Amino acid sequence: MTAELFTLFLASTVRLAVPLLFAATGELVSERAGVVNMSVEGMMLTGAFGGAMGAAYTGSPMLGLCCAILAVLPIAVLQSVMTNTLRANQIVTGIGINIMALGVTTLGYRALFGARSRDIIPGFDAWSPPLLGQIPLVGGVFQQVWLFYLAAAIIAVVGYVLARTGLGIVLRAAGDNPQSVIRSGAPLKGVRHAAVIFTGVMSALGGAFLSIGDIHTFTEGMTNGAGYLAIVAVIFGSWRLWRTVAACLLFGAATALQFQLPAFGIHIPNALLIMMPYLLALLAVAGVVGHQTAPRALTQN
Repeated sequence: MTAELFTLFLASTVRLAVPLLFAATGELVSERAGVVNMSVEGMMLTGAFGGAMGAAYTGSPMLGLCCAILAVLPIAVLQSVMTNTLRANQIVTGIGINIMALGVTTLGYRALFGARSRDIIPGFDAWSPPLLGQIPLVGGVFQQVWLFYLAAAIIAVVGYVLARTGLGIVLRAAGDNPQSVIRSGAPLKGVRHAAVIFTGVMSALGGAFLSIGDIHTFTEGMTNGAGYLAIVAVIFGSWRLWRTVAACLLFGAATALQFQLPAFGIHIPNALLIMMPYLLALLAVAGVVGHQTAPRALTQN
């Protein structure tokens, strides 16, 4: 393996992990508050569609990013109301929203662009911060869209809030011992509503990265299960932030191998390479990769 190929592999791993990092961080916050947000896939797809439409019609990827968030917020509110207020089953409502999002985005895409359009839309360009891009061997890894650095900053803030602040204590208590939150006078439902809304914003950023940060177009169902992988990353990481981040990077590396192994001279059936991230996800959910300890009140309305 040459140094150039190794750098390309690392850069691809990071780039492919970015949408998972956004969505999984949001999902982690939601699940630590006791809510399994299965609609992450639909939220990411809606964010990708909203970002693409906004960028295409305004000519501004930044406005497209705003449109992505605005498009996902109603879905996040719907999910939150159904699970936290109406006490509907969290799994069923999430899957239902995913199906609805797939139908709506497919219909909208075909109506606006045609069934097989691959129109290039305005998007964000990759850039490298000063000095970091000059580091030997790994400098190319930092040639990323600025959303990657936003994801890193949000992860750091979330880690600090969960571990060092009163808000983090209340949020973790909402998922482990809801009655203690109620007895303390903190609004349990308010905390859970806020957690689900946060998940929606993060999923919108992850979806927008796919359409206007990475490939600069939109295709039907372009998330390809990324939302489900984000949920699995939380399980894989045993509901701990830094382990969840590592899981996202692992899934990114598994996806990057689909494109890099042939360049390394290693020939493996393409179907097996495509299956790798999902096989890792299956092993994580099955508990093969280690013991997972979920928040005790997870899915309990």
